[in-house]
Amino acid sequence: MPTITPIDATFGARITDIRLGALSDADWKLVEAAFNEYGALVFPEQHLTDEEHIAFCERFGPIELLRGDGEKAARISNKRAGGGVMTPEEKRFQALRGNEGWHTDSSYMPLAAKASALAAEITPPSGGETELADMRAAYDALDDAMRTRIADLSAYHSLYQSQAKAGFTFKTGDGYGYHTEGAPLRPLVKTHPATGRKSLFIGRHAFRIPGMEDAEALELLDGLLEFACQAPRTYAHSWTPGDLMIWDNRCILHRACPYDYNEPRVMRHVRVAGDPATETAPTGRDERADAFQPSAATA
Repeated sequence: MPTITPIDATFGARITDIRLGALSDADWKLVEAAFNEYGALVFPEQHLTDEEHIAFCERFGPIELLRGDGEKAARISNKRAGGGVMTPEEKRFQALRGNEGWHTDSSYMPLAAKASALAAEITPPSGGETELADMRAAYDALDDAMRTRIADLSAYHSLYQSQAKAGFTFKTGDGYGYHTEGAPLRPLVKTHPATGRKSLFIGRHAFRIPGMEDAEALELLDGLLEFACQAPRTYAHSWTPGDLMIWDNRCILHRACPYDYNEPRVMRHVRVAGDPATETAPTGRDERADAFQPSAATA
């Protein structure tokens, strides 16, 4: 019988005595209920194959094809295919460094992700944790004045813009998510479709608020992010090869933690696509205006 142990935070649980590669219907119901309740689940010592990892995630819904080339499982790694590790000048390395900012996956795409599942294959001797933050508890902790202020606000989300803010300027159209047309416009406050709980929907990809000066929007978004991502609303998972962790992108932010980049780190990532009925955002020229011209505050 699986054992569920809450972690020491406002969210998250560890589930043991379960085999995700041979999941019974009864165990799946337990996992699904725990996912909605806790927002993030850790499964130690799974050592799944690619196919098992994908099959587990397909229980949650259709898989988002990553990087535009039909991949269902992708390696997030600083390791080169031919050996050695990437250099700071390489675009893929810069994308990895960008992931060290708090974010939710695919909010910059027309259809945001429902869930993300990481499995550890090769881990560095120290560092390289994945940190999560609970945006449900963050919303609950806001004072009434801030809740009123943000209740009807939305922000554009852009990977191009967030990478530029982090100091990694890509040519638009360079790859997955680097679009020049139709930045998605998403509410700052999201109601979870399964639980009905409200949460902040923010992160590094959110960058411009219609009707607000860029400097004011940046101050608001950065302030909310700093407030939200504080204990006891955070958890940093120290990886052991074989671990799998899945979280709900609709209410949980995440980021990669630094490590010695001369050491290899290989994580397998599978992303569950969002339900089009609840995770599709308005996009297009009419909504975005000049959204992809980086402002002075973020260039």
